[in-house]
Amino acid sequence: MALSGLEIYKLLPKTNCKDCGFPTCLAFAMKLSQKQAELSACPHVSDEAKEALAAAAAPPIRLITVGAGDRKIEVGNETVMFRHDKTFFHKPGLMVRVKDDQPPAEVGELVARVDGFSVERVGMELRLNGIAVENASSDADTYAACVEAVRAKTQLPLVLMAKDPAAMKAALAKTDGSKPLIYAADKDNWQAMAELAKEHKAPLAVYEPEGLTPLANLVEQVKGAGVEDIVLDPGARTPAESLSTFTQLRRLALKKNFRLLGYPYISFPGEGTDSEAEEVVLAAQHVAKYGGFIVLDHFDPATAYPLLTLRLNVYTDPQKPIQVEPGLRDINGPAAESPLLVTTNFSLTYFSVSGEVEGSGIPSWLLICDSEGLSVLTAWAAGKFDAEKIAKTVKEFNVGEKLGHQKIVIPGFVSGISGELEEELPGWEIRVGPREAVDIPAYLKNVWK
Repeated sequence: MALSGLEIYKLLPKTNCKDCGFPTCLAFAMKLSQKQAELSACPHVSDEAKEALAAAAAPPIRLITVGAGDRKIEVGNETVMFRHDKTFFHKPGLMVRVKDDQPPAEVGELVARVDGFSVERVGMELRLNGIAVENASSDADTYAACVEAVRAKTQLPLVLMAKDPAAMKAALAKTDGSKPLIYAADKDNWQAMAELAKEHKAPLAVYEPEGLTPLANLVEQVKGAGVEDIVLDPGARTPAESLSTFTQLRRLALKKNFRLLGYPYISFPGEGTDSEAEEVVLAAQHVAKYGGFIVLDHFDPATAYPLLTLRLNVYTDPQKPIQVEPGLRDINGPAAESPLLVTTNFSLTYFSVSGEVEGSGIPSWLLICDSEGLSVLTAWAAGKFDAEKIAKTVKEFNVGEKLGHQKIVIPGFVSGISGELEEELPGWEIRVGPREAVDIPAYLKNVWK
């Protein structure tokens, strides 16, 4: 049973030291009881209290790991319904399904394409996370051979999908202990599937489409058999049904602390739609609300990229924008007489500007100001990208020593600070550049002298 805030408070040091980030131990205890804080935030709690508070301090949604090594997927440990309340921690795994009744060459080619797919955005490498292998043939030997062939092509985490425990056992023997997700235990096979999950120390998906109460009952049986790492499939497939069901599950775990449903969810957007385009739309819904493992039936770089970008945006801490280190960057091998441009350290701004400068082919210097990860206009409005900040950055990185001129180009959106910047940088010529990054190449070729 979950402890109340007062019960948790009795086990805390009661020093009101504020080291946890809260004004009093009582306030911290209340947040802890509401799953809005973590016990590790208190550096003074005793080992005895840690043990007593283990259940209260445990995340309401269990962390589940599929795969091993650098490519493993970790899903769970979420503590809020909405990312603006705190943040979402573990992004969902995006996976592609293959079936053992497809031609082996077709399976191999698709797996290789998924494994090799990679795009870069704001300095990050975005990739798909795994392969789901379905026993569509209903033959154990065929399934095992397919899983072995897939494993030979990729080290991505696997989801093994088979109803027959014998087929699952044969497939697990081909995974080299790589901790796949076993899909799925249902009301007919759960005992055998639970034994396989324990034997291979693998997480187990539990499938029950008849309602959340039967799902919780089945989870209780699986837990009673000794399986702790569980993934939920409530059988919801359509957009409306999956949105409603996943939201209910999330609320029960976070708001009611209902442990039997405190696990990540697996979804199959292709099963609830009639076309590849609709599948992508539903997958996007699952990224935001609240998929854990999202298994796609189609792979196309043109649709994978926007899904990966959406996931990046949703799972970025809204209170900590993605940013780059401030400093002076040299692009295309600049010399002392090369142009000097300045911008903020918001990642999207930086990579947009630097990409256009690099694409222009003109050697240039790019000065990055610390705007705490805000874009140009936002930083200007917040007083974090003004004349004083730019001048300070010019001096901090000794920009004048690297140049044979004293000219600096500011973004067109903040042209109004040019006069103030002249006062902050006596002797410098302040030039106003284009408003949009896309216009920088033309500016460098036709305006800069």
